[in-house]
Amino acid sequence: MNYICELCGYVYKPSRGDVENGIDEGTDFEDLPADWVCPKCGAEKEDFEKCIDFE
Repeated sequence: MNYICELCGYVYKPSRGDVENGIDEGTDFEDLPADWVCPKCGAEKEDFEKCIDFE
């Protein structure tokens, strides 16, 4: 399941991870560290909602 940042629209995709910030590909959103923030705007995890994957 993908998650979208409600503040800026960034979509976290587990299949891609957040490699630039040390999050490996395949890391589920639930498994992200508690202090992980949106790489685009700095929003916290609680500012994300589940979204549909259109890929």
